Amino acid sequence: MSQIGIVAERPGERRVAASPVTVAKIRALGYEVVVESGAGDASSFPDAAYVTAGATITDREKAWAAPVVLKINAPEPGEIALLQPGTTLIALLSPALRPDLLEALAARGVTALAMDAVPRISRAQSMDVLSSMANISGYRAVVEAAHEFGRFFTGQVTAAGKVPPAKVLVAGAGVAGLAAIGAASSLGAIVRATDPRPEVADQVRSIGGEYLEVIVPDEQKEVSADGYAKATSEAYDRRAAELYSEQAADVDIIITTALIPGRAAPRLITATDIAAMKPGSVIVDMAASQGGNVEGSVNGQRIVTDGGVVILGYSDLAGRLPQQASQLYGTNLLSLLTLLTPGKDGQLTVDFDDVVQRAVTVVQTGAVTWPPPPVQVSAAPRVAAPPPEPPKPKPAMSSGRKTALIVAGIAVLFAVCAVAPAPLPQHFLVLTLSVIIGFYVIGKVAHALHTPLMSVTNAISGIIVVGAMVQITVDNLVVQVLAAVAVLVASINVFGGFAVTRRMLAMFQKGADK
Repeated sequence: MSQIGIVAERPGERRVAASPVTVAKIRALGYEVVVESGAGDASSFPDAAYVTAGATITDREKAWAAPVVLKINAPEPGEIALLQPGTTLIALLSPALRPDLLEALAARGVTALAMDAVPRISRAQSMDVLSSMANISGYRAVVEAAHEFGRFFTGQVTAAGKVPPAKVLVAGAGVAGLAAIGAASSLGAIVRATDPRPEVADQVRSIGGEYLEVIVPDEQKEVSADGYAKATSEAYDRRAAELYSEQAADVDIIITTALIPGRAAPRLITATDIAAMKPGSVIVDMAASQGGNVEGSVNGQRIVTDGGVVILGYSDLAGRLPQQASQLYGTNLLSLLTLLTPGKDGQLTVDFDDVVQRAVTVVQTGAVTWPPPPVQVSAAPRVAAPPPEPPKPKPAMSSGRKTALIVAGIAVLFAVCAVAPAPLPQHFLVLTLSVIIGFYVIGKVAHALHTPLMSVTNAISGIIVVGAMVQITVDNLVVQVLAAVAVLVASINVFGGFAVTRRMLAMFQKGADK
C-alpha cells in the first residue's frame, strides 16, 4: 500500500488539494493518506474532518516525504528540497511557461504530473482542472465586479425613478468567459461578448449574452481544432481594437479572459480605452497573472486610475471560493488517480501508451518529458453526413405475369363455386370480392390517412354486429357462441374507432371545446 501526502499551500492560498470527501475515495483506491496539519483550515476542512475520513494528520516533513504528493500550486525551491527521489508530484506546474521548474524537478529525480496539461478530449473531461477552476473564476469575477461597481446590475423602475441595467462586456468566451456571461446575465445585466472562435456564438446567446462578431473582410473564419483560442491575424486585431474602443465608451464593466496556451496574454484594452470609460466603471483582468489583457493591470492588485476606473488584477479568484474550489480540484485529482491505479491496490503506475497519462507527465524519474506528442482531437462541429441514398424500388411485376395470376385466380374461384354445395358459392364469392376491394381501397390510401380510414370502416363492423345478432337466435350452440364472439369483437372495433376519431377531431377544435 502506497502513501499519498496532502500538503499545505503557500501563505495566501486558501485551497487544498483534497477535501475529506475525496480523501475517503482515494483510500478506496488502496492508498494510505497523510495530511499536513492545518492544510485544510483555510478551506473550512479541519484536521478532525480528515481523521474522520480515514486520513492521518502529520507534520510538514512527513507529508512531503510521502511517495505521492498532491498539491495545487507549483512547489517553491524550498519545497522541492523536501521531495524524496522517486516521489511522484501532482500539481499545477505550468510546464509551457516554467521550463526552469521542470529542470529543478528533474534534478531532484522525481516524477511530475501537471494537472494543467490534461488534454481536452472527452475521456479526460473529469480531470480538466483548468475548466473547473475557470468556471469558478468566471463566476467570482462578476461577484468582485459587482462589489466594486456599487450599483444594481438589473434595471429597475421605482417610485424614485428608473434605474438602467448595467452593461457588461466579456472578452473571451471560453469556460471562464461563459461562466461570467451566465452570472452577469442572471443578475440582470446587459451582457455582450467577443471571441475569435465563431463556434461559440450560439453558446453565448444560449445563456443570455449578445455575441459581437469581429468582421474582417476577405478573411476566412477558422474553427478551433482543440477548443482553445489561437493567435489572430493583424487585420483581426485592428478591427477588434476598434470594437473594444467602441464598447469601452459604452459599457460599465469589462471582464477579460483571453489566454493563448503557451504564450503571454494578448493585450486587448489599452490606456486610451480605459480613459474613455465612465468614472466608477470596473475592469476585471483575469489574465493578469500571465501578462494581462488590460494595460495598467497589476497581478494580484486593485488599481484605480485617474479617471476613477477600478482595475482588478486578482489571480486568486478561484481561491476566493476555497471550499468549493478544493472540492472540485480534489475530484479532478481523484479521476486522475483512478486512471493511474487500475488495480485499486494503492500502486500508482504511469502508462505512456495512454495519451492522457503521457500528456500530463512532464518529468519522469529525473528526465524532462515535456512537451508530449500532439493529441489528435478536434472541437469543430462534425460535418453532417450525406443523406443516405433512397432504397432502390423493387422491380415491378410484368403485365404478362400479373394477367396470368388474375386468370388463375378466376379459374380457382369458378372451380370452387362449381363443386361447393349451396349456399357456399354465394358466400365465398362475396368474401373473395370483399378481400379484393378491401386490398385495393386500403392499398391506395396514404399511411397518414389510415386512422381516419379506420373510422370509415366502422360501418362494416356495424354490419357484422347486426348479422351476428341475427345469428344468435339460431338453435345451435356453436353458432350462438360464434355469433356472441363476433358481436363482442366487432363492438370493440366500433367503439374504439369512434374514440380514436373523437380524439383526432379534438385536435382541430379551439377554445373550451378542445
